[in-house]
Amino acid sequence: MPRVLLAGESWTVHEIHQKGFDTFTSTSFDTGADAFIAAAAQQGIEVEQMYGHDVPAKFPRTAEALADYDVVIISDIGANSFLLTPETWKRGERSENSLRALVEWTQQGGGLMMAGGYLSFQGINAAANFARTPLTEVLPVDMLMCDDRVEAPEGAAVAVADETHPLAQLVSGAPDLLGFNEVTAGDESRVVATVGAHPLLATREVGQGRSLAWTSDIGPHWCPQPFLDWKGFAPLVGGMLRWLAGEEA
Repeated sequence: MPRVLLAGESWTVHEIHQKGFDTFTSTSFDTGADAFIAAAAQQGIEVEQMYGHDVPAKFPRTAEALADYDVVIISDIGANSFLLTPETWKRGERSENSLRALVEWTQQGGGLMMAGGYLSFQGINAAANFARTPLTEVLPVDMLMCDDRVEAPEGAAVAVADETHPLAQLVSGAPDLLGFNEVTAGDESRVVATVGAHPLLATREVGQGRSLAWTSDIGPHWCPQPFLDWKGFAPLVGGMLRWLAGEEA
């Protein structure tokens, strides 16, 4: 069974409630990976989630530390959370670059996936900013240098683009999506599926490892409930994770 680490897909909401002259605040915590993790579990794969607020201090910073995992997923968490460690951000000290470590780990046989979202690829206002990081060396897509979100509230159709790829049949018949990050295919990539006219699922062989880009969400809002309820969702999740781990999809 692949050992899978998912970094991100969590957030804190701090709200101000204004009631006439008076105000009060409330804070809540939420996650967006529950359906994805449950789908992987249906396929016999356990996914360990590292919440976004833990990433700066706890995400593995060397290829050796990452060797505990077969697959690492980055989803809806920007590059700053990996680069601004407590040592560097708070104390101005040098620290190891975990994104550089991810590149080395992938080249040595790891399986790296980036899933879409408001803080994936370039993201909202280009704040995710992965286009200016070492991950460009191993991801299967090229990122824009601007806000790359495409909202499609009317629905954007999913289509198979490479029927010879082992993941192709797992995408066939997928429901519409409601948005995605716009990217272009890299020179060494295979675009397995598209959303509208843009890459949705792309893969790449990287040294001894593999990388995969899924440019829409792994949960709402871009990945709507009909997609999560689709009978093919769990097989698709399991297939992507097994492919990344070098197993039969």
